[in-house]
Amino acid sequence: MKLSKPNILAVVATAALSFSATGLAGGKPEKEDLKFGFIKLTDMAPLAVAAEKGFFEEEGVFVQLEAQANWKVVMDRVVNGELDGSHMLAPAPLGASIGYGNKADIITAFSMGYNGSAITVSNDIWKQMKANLPMEGGKPVHPIKADALKPVVDKYKAEGKPFNMAMTFPVGTHNLKLRYWLAAGGINPGFYAPPQDTTGQINADALLSVTPPPQMPATLESGTIYGYCVGEPWNQQAVFKNIGVPVITDDELWKDTPEKVFGVTKAWADKYPNTHLAVVKALIRASMWLDAENNKNRKEAIEMLSQKQYVGADYEVLANSMNGTFEYEKGDKRSLPDFNTFFRHGASVPSYSSAIWYLTQMRRWGEINEFKPDGWYMETAKKVYRPDIYLAAAKELVAEGKAKAEDFPADTSIKPSQNFFIDKISFDANKPNDYLAKFPIGLKAKQTVSGGKIVD
Repeated sequence: MKLSKPNILAVVATAALSFSATGLAGGKPEKEDLKFGFIKLTDMAPLAVAAEKGFFEEEGVFVQLEAQANWKVVMDRVVNGELDGSHMLAPAPLGASIGYGNKADIITAFSMGYNGSAITVSNDIWKQMKANLPMEGGKPVHPIKADALKPVVDKYKAEGKPFNMAMTFPVGTHNLKLRYWLAAGGINPGFYAPPQDTTGQINADALLSVTPPPQMPATLESGTIYGYCVGEPWNQQAVFKNIGVPVITDDELWKDTPEKVFGVTKAWADKYPNTHLAVVKALIRASMWLDAENNKNRKEAIEMLSQKQYVGADYEVLANSMNGTFEYEKGDKRSLPDFNTFFRHGASVPSYSSAIWYLTQMRRWGEINEFKPDGWYMETAKKVYRPDIYLAAAKELVAEGKAKAEDFPADTSIKPSQNFFIDKISFDANKPNDYLAKFPIGLKAKQTVSGGKIVD
């Protein structure tokens, strides 16, 4: 919902005033030399752009970007101070805050963008799925639901064969999106029972395990897994290598889904508030540049990302999704203008609604293995997701003439009920437990997982 310019200015100003009242805004960066991490994925783009276009330096900080091996390494190195901050999976700071894995207070004041991921299956699995799909003009009707995969999984199960799939991190977007898609098609992706059982494979029809993003295509090609959920360019890479078929994008699964965030420890943000603000300003400018004037800068951005020090994939592979299109089965290229969105539609704002949705999915699969009242979800979201800091940075950019007030959404509160999900189950962030009760598969009310079973 867009508000009028005066309202936007008022909200941005109010948020920024409350932020600066604590002495956290408007000064020289306390720490100028910084090291940030990232994983080789298209949606690290705001970091690359902020570095290459000089936005970091213009905001008074000097940043070294360093590729990391996997998401666990990212979290460990941010927590132990080896990295000042990093590109992160959107739910990861939430998981850290509640103690899934290593407990740590990590906050995010910047969303790296919407969408950008997909679910890919091997050519053999696709061939079996395709027989179950409705067709139009010789091509499958999209979006493709997991209903088409269920007979395949059932067949493997009947034959005593494990149906292996991959995601990138237990408390991650790809795990939770893949689980959502599978369960919407009647396929149980399994439950967690932390701290004793962190495999997530209790009662599972499909067995999900961790694979680092750049290794997904090779793991699929080897036959170790039959499908995966990952960010770009590793779905389009499967198409180019002719080893797999992306069946659904996250934009089709849940429209405008926040995929990654930029995270720092709360202690770091408290110690270096002006530095943090400067970084957020630079990243906002980068996200604006990426989406400016109907994506006019995307060609330059793709050339940046294709460099080895960033994503290192071929230009053509990156362009397949970054230019507003997406290729499913080889030759079946379709328009998806918002597949990679970095600024428009509020894509760079850390959203409480999104944080609560991710928490509900962690509860649904037992990563949160105990009942939590509705209020807990909002309290946790507010502790980790910090739109107040984002809006303080936005206000400074507006005052400096680097952005316009109307560029920013005014309302960072809870969105109204959303029903943009593939299963049409509507989500109201104010009522997370009511939402969880709607799912045929998943924990609800006071259920827990104990001894390999769901206990009421």
